[in-house]
Amino acid sequence: MSAHDQLVLCLCEITRLLWKLLLPLVFLCVLLVAVLVLLVLAVRFWLQSSRNARRAREGRPTVAFFHPYCNAGGGGERVLWCAIRTLQNRYADINFVVYTGDLGVTGQQILDGARRRFNIVLPRPVQFVFLRHRVLVEASLFPHFTLLGQSVGSIFLGWEALTEFVPDLYIDSMGYAFTLPLFRYLGGCSVGSYVHYPTISTDMLSVVRERNPRFNNQDFITNSLFLSAFKLVYYCLFALLYGMAGSCSDIIMVNSSWTLEHILSLWRSPNRTSVVYPPCDVGAFLDIPLEEDGDRKCHSIVSVGQFRPEKDHRLQIRAFKKALGRRQGLRLVLIGGCRNQEDEDRVLMLRGLCQELGVADKVEFKLNVSFEELKREMSEATIGLHTMWNEHFGIGVVECMAAGKVILAHKSGGPKLDIVVPFEGGQTGFLADNEDGYADAIDQILALPPTDRSQIRRNARQSAARFSDQEFEACFLAAMEPLMGTLER
Repeated sequence: MSAHDQLVLCLCEITRLLWKLLLPLVFLCVLLVAVLVLLVLAVRFWLQSSRNARRAREGRPTVAFFHPYCNAGGGGERVLWCAIRTLQNRYADINFVVYTGDLGVTGQQILDGARRRFNIVLPRPVQFVFLRHRVLVEASLFPHFTLLGQSVGSIFLGWEALTEFVPDLYIDSMGYAFTLPLFRYLGGCSVGSYVHYPTISTDMLSVVRERNPRFNNQDFITNSLFLSAFKLVYYCLFALLYGMAGSCSDIIMVNSSWTLEHILSLWRSPNRTSVVYPPCDVGAFLDIPLEEDGDRKCHSIVSVGQFRPEKDHRLQIRAFKKALGRRQGLRLVLIGGCRNQEDEDRVLMLRGLCQELGVADKVEFKLNVSFEELKREMSEATIGLHTMWNEHFGIGVVECMAAGKVILAHKSGGPKLDIVVPFEGGQTGFLADNEDGYADAIDQILALPPTDRSQIRRNARQSAARFSDQEFEACFLAAMEPLMGTLER
């Protein structure tokens, strides 16, 4: 038998073998799918039985907010407490739960912190479900493939939350979109989301595609064509999964025009998506007088924002150093909250940068300050500073404007599209996007006649009224009404 005939005979035998194995493989696949479906149905039945038993005991439905860092002092936490306060005032026959990973404090201490930091007092108590595995969504746990790692971690953390308490309505208020299908399809809950910042955006894809260095696109990646291409594929696949998870939401609220644009391109649910600007306590800052500041010998520049890497406090310090080279009598005050040890280490690094640049005696750090101290620093400042690239909204920017400060914000995202925009034809602030631009703007602001600065401050304060608590409450209730109406009471 020739070699060709032997090869043909071998291929025929392999084909027959594969054909014999095909039916068992198909049967095995069907069996595995059936087992998986039955398992999902069993879990769903178990979870819904738990909810029904709880409903029978309490006699009223429950709305749960997923906010693992609810004791932090950022703008997202202000949205959380204002949202709960709004719903409690409107719906007296509904219970409210907050899933949190803040294990070192009690529920009452969390509520006291909300009152102290945000001047928010809830009309009724809320129940806290303390999650033990918040570490699964910490960025420090995933030095590489951070987005994917945190998203997978959020699924496990969401599972812990779901098994601890099954609500009737689930609201993701912190951006963990991969928990939405978990609560919808396994928990049988109605689900909604308030998106502060998309986990991935088309801008992030552009940064990787164009090989631009950023805090989340390190130099060793931008310098490698292969690594940049690999990261771009990774981001594209992740964006696809993120869009599928987010589209499970029954209602979608976003906090700015910038976030709306990206969520519509990723989640593709325009009929369920609306803009609900975050609540800014503008009324609390209106009692700060708009005094002339022309006779001040020292002008204070204040920055309000958590000490996270994307806030880019390094840019603030470097720009401040350049501004000092042109004009003396300046002081920089950095006010913000630290969520964890990583944020505290970042503050130490920033202090070291101040020492390195020789401005340590002119830069002051104020961490986790009370609302009263925040107002005091605001009243003494001339300029409000913001440097985050593509900030989703910018509550700190609005608060500075409401306090009558001349705002200098990053020329991107929410500040550019929604906040630092002309009011009745008048200027409301300044925008910049690099060290020189910020230093130039600081010099330009302080070179203005005091009367011109005062006019900009008045315009900014009047413009900030668009982002009041009252405006948030009206828009939030309108967006939530379709879901709240489905709750059986």
